[in-house]
Amino acid sequence: MEKHYSRQNAGTSKNPDRSRPPAIHPVANLKLPPAATIYLDNRAPVFISNMGTQEVTRIEVVFNAGRPFERKPLAARAAASLLREGTRSMSSAEIAENLDYYGAELSFPYYLDTCNIAIVALNKHLNKVLPVFADILSNPLFPPSEFDHFIQRNKERLLVELSKNDVIAYREITEKIFGKSHPYGYNSFPETYDALHLEDVQEHYARTFTAGNCFIFVAGNITEEVLRLINLHLGPGIQPDTIDPSTPPGYAMDYSVLQNKRQIQPFDFSVPDPVAQKVHIHRPDTLQTAIRIGKRLFHRGHPDYHGFFILNTLLGGYFGSRLMNNIREEKGYTYNIYSALETMRLDGYFYIASEVGNEVMEDTLEQIYGEIEALQQDPVGQEELEMAKSYLLGLMLNQIDGPFNHSDLVRSLISDYLPLSFFETAIEAIHEITPAKIQNLAQKYLQRESLTEVIVGP
Repeated sequence: MEKHYSRQNAGTSKNPDRSRPPAIHPVANLKLPPAATIYLDNRAPVFISNMGTQEVTRIEVVFNAGRPFERKPLAARAAASLLREGTRSMSSAEIAENLDYYGAELSFPYYLDTCNIAIVALNKHLNKVLPVFADILSNPLFPPSEFDHFIQRNKERLLVELSKNDVIAYREITEKIFGKSHPYGYNSFPETYDALHLEDVQEHYARTFTAGNCFIFVAGNITEEVLRLINLHLGPGIQPDTIDPSTPPGYAMDYSVLQNKRQIQPFDFSVPDPVAQKVHIHRPDTLQTAIRIGKRLFHRGHPDYHGFFILNTLLGGYFGSRLMNNIREEKGYTYNIYSALETMRLDGYFYIASEVGNEVMEDTLEQIYGEIEALQQDPVGQEELEMAKSYLLGLMLNQIDGPFNHSDLVRSLISDYLPLSFFETAIEAIHEITPAKIQNLAQKYLQRESLTEVIVGP
């Protein structure tokens, strides 16, 4: 007698039937849970992802202090790195010892547009940990000896990195796309580090690490006591600056006000007229050739962003992509090949990347351009499209799974001055995309003559 899947056959949650896989359901009704919003006493805006079941909190402070806001190249990176090297009241060793004692984790994520400082701690230890965190934010020492170590250490690391074909190719294509002086395009050299002075780092910190130039993201099991401690220590712990003097502390924010919060304006963002180039950097003694093919595109606010993101997924954005199936699985030319749509707050670019054996470099290029032409000439099959859609919807489901993931998503949107409705717009775009739309985007943006090609190897 045929057995039908049922709760009895599948087993109970206490005694599951491991012989049967779980049922497959389409991802539907994805919504971004709202984040509560308040101001601290210094008017720094706080976004709260109160979804945790464990007594733990993560606090991430995001400053508009990345490359677009530098007056001297590398000042942003140096400032973010040196914050951990001690304050006027605590050495770096004392900071580490204190946080380790309470099981807290301190990190300094660095992005092109922002400098971030994050701490994770148990709620019961926040009263001990937050004073240290606030001290790092408000009273960094920037010791001259540590600055010298930063310069020397990074110059040595740079020399190692410049021996790698893939690093050289990445540096070259971003410079060709944006230009040598552009915040998203400039590369560091030993002389760039030599030109940086401690005063440049101190000036960058004083100008950009202020309450009026930051957002704070709090995630976990957030109680009134947690918020009280955050306001107690970070309210005065971040240098005050004017956000909106008429708005009282604790007043719930409207997300729309963030569109006008760019107190610190970025500097030069001129980009040279796009000219596709072919660059071959000759490195005769290397066993593999690095390939980068790409062009300047747009940031996430562009009307074609969602459609192109799906197109990129089909081309090389996941393991089931066309580039992966052809050049890795069928040809065996490489361990990894992918395409990416990199977006920053004010711009973005598309590129294809791989490293292949020298003897198959020419055919790899032809295979890459062949896959692009196939997307331009023939509509994507429905089965292939549905697979990519399911993959993307699964990724987006993961983005709202748990308070830390939720906070990361909110932070990525707010940091780019995007509305939180962007998440639902992306879901709609995935559901509504058609093969004809993908074909049109491939024809519009991926013309071979518009792509810059960088080859590094023999």
